Amino acid sequence: MSGNSDDERLEELREKKMQELQDRAGEGGGDAEAQQEAQQRAEAQQEAVLKQYLTDGARQRLNAVEMSKPEFAKKVKQQVAALAQSGRVQGRIDEDQMRDLLKELQPEQKSFDIRRR
Repeated sequence: MSGNSDDERLEELREKKMQELQDRAGEGGGDAEAQQEAQQRAEAQQEAVLKQYLTDGARQRLNAVEMSKPEFAKKVKQQVAALAQSGRVQGRIDEDQMRDLLKELQPEQKSFDIRRR
């Protein structure tokens, strides 16, 4: 007879686990909002860092890139913010440095200038 009660207990545990998972999934709705807020905060912080470390020219260049390649611009912004926060940016990044950075980070495009190293 004890075998039967074990089965019942397992079933109870299983139901309890399912209920927990459903509860957690229900809370996920509010989580998306929190995640979006966190992302907006991170972006605002990133913008502040960019304002601090980029000259107007560099920012304009980056904004121009953002118009045509939003995903790429996002990567560049993250890179600049990371460099700034790690203290590897001396002074401010000007337009020329931004141009170099964009070239460096750009996915390799098919070009015919073959550089030998």
